[in-house]
Formats: sequence, structure tokens, C-alpha cells
Amino acid sequence: MNRTEARAPRIGVFGGTFDPIHRGHLRAARLVARRFALDRVLFIPSSIPPHKRAPDMAPAEARMAMVELAVRGLGRFVASSLEVAAGSTSYSVLTLARIRRRNPSAGLFFLLGVDAFLEIETWREWRRVLDQCRLIVMTRPGTDLNRAWGVLDESYRGLILEVGPGIRLSAATLEDRRIFLLPIAALPISSTEIRRRVREGRSIRGLVPRAVECYIIRRNLYQPPRRGKERRETDGPI
Repeated sequence: MNRTEARAPRIGVFGGTFDPIHRGHLRAARLVARRFALDRVLFIPSSIPPHKRAPDMAPAEARMAMVELAVRGLGRFVASSLEVAAGSTSYSVLTLARIRRRNPSAGLFFLLGVDAFLEIETWREWRRVLDQCRLIVMTRPGTDLNRAWGVLDESYRGLILEVGPGIRLSAATLEDRRIFLLPIAALPISSTEIRRRVREGRSIRGLVPRAVECYIIRRNLYQPPRRGKERRETDGPI
């Protein structure tokens, strides 16, 4: 029996609005999957995000379609409609519980940027989130990863590990720690900038996979509302 077969499967959980998904998301997931030997990474677009809601947010079905196009043919990357199919406000604690029911023996690794981690105490039942998975907190352009150390109280300090180049992620290390701070060479790309470029009629070539670019153009996503018509903003409480 080889090493992969001998251990429990490791599943990465990468949620977000993905409005749209871009090459920065894919690069970050690729680096995390390699560093933590993840068997699968689930890309899970939110249905109604509790925190992030841009006025021009694309419909959930469109964001789901773009994620499917972006990960097609990428092996262990999987587009999941778990939250979109639910059609309700997307809370990480509920999503993780659903994944756990489907994969009772798997190790769950929740991928998020440090900017999101800085707000974790505003999440619904955030302590239960930490109970259900390991967090992998990644570098984001313009955000200092060191700030993550001061987010939670002292009782969590011993559960945090910064994964530098010399750190060996043994099974024991993954078992002992709950929060991993992972410095990565993040691409300076944001969904906000991509939407802005589309509105301004500028190219997004190279920022998103080609199939996603074609989908955005074909569906006229992120365009300003036509005269006499206003785009309805999603209501809700990332």
C-alpha cells in the first residue's frame, strides 16, 4: 500500500464569491494543494455571501459556470455546487458540516486569504468552523500575514503554525495544529479590478482563464445597467 492510500484523504475547501474566479485563485489553490498534499480541492461559489456583496455581483449560476470552466481538466480541482444548489445565505460552518457528512473520514483543509481570516470572529459559529477543519491562511496582495497572529485570543496561539520553507508538514504536525499561515507568491489580481476593467471596456486577457473571459463577454457580465433599467442588488446579512 503506498503512502497516499495509507492515510485518510485530504480535501481542500476553497469557498468564495468567485466574482469572477481568476488566475490568482487557481495559483493559490495549486500551491496549497502541493504543499499540503491535498487529494482534492473543492471550489465552492457562494449562493448569497454573508459579507461580500458587490452591487454588480453576477448571479450565482453564472459564477458557478465560470468556476466549472476554470477548473475543467485540472485533475484534483473540482467545482462544487453545494452552496449554489442550497440557494440560501452561505455560511462556512454549514458547508463544512455538509462536506463532513459526505466524507466522514477525510481531513478538511479550509483555504482562505489573510484578509478574510482577520474577520473570522464575525463569522457565524466561527469556533465550530475551527473544530471542523484546519485553516490554511494565505498571503494576499497588500495584506501582512503577520497580522494573523493577533486575531484570536491567547488560547489559540499554540495552534497556529507559520509554514515557512523549512517546515515539514508531517501527519503529527497536521494533527497538532489547527491554523497554518502559508506565505505564497500571490498574483496581484483581484475580482474587483477585473469587474472594473470589464465595465470600462478594457481587456482582461491573462487575468482569468480564456474560457472564463469568453463566458463573461458572451453573457455581458459586469456591464453597467442599461438606461431605464437598474440591476437589483442582492439582499443579505467571506
